[in-house]
Amino acid sequence: MANHQSALKRIRQTQKRKLHNRYYAKTARNAVRKLRATTDKAVAAELLPKVSSMLDKLAKRKVIHRNKASNLKSKLTLHVNKLD
Repeated sequence: MANHQSALKRIRQTQKRKLHNRYYAKTARNAVRKLRATTDKAVAAELLPKVSSMLDKLAKRKVIHRNKASNLKSKLTLHVNKLD
C-alpha cells in the first residue's frame, strides 16, 4: 500500500476519474446500440449528430481512442445512409 500522502491522493483521483470515464463510455456505448437498432431513417438521422458529438467528446478527453471514435462514426453514418 502507498505510504506517501501524494500517492494516496493520486489513488483517490484515479478511482474518481475511472468511475467518471466508465459512466460516460457506457452511456456512449448504449447510444451507439440504440442508433444501430433504429430502423426508422428520420429517427436515426436525428440521433446521429448527438452520438457523433458524444464520441468526439470522449475521444477529446481520451476516454476512448480517437481512431475508435472515428471508426464508430463512419460505421454509424453508413448504417443511417443505408436505411430507407
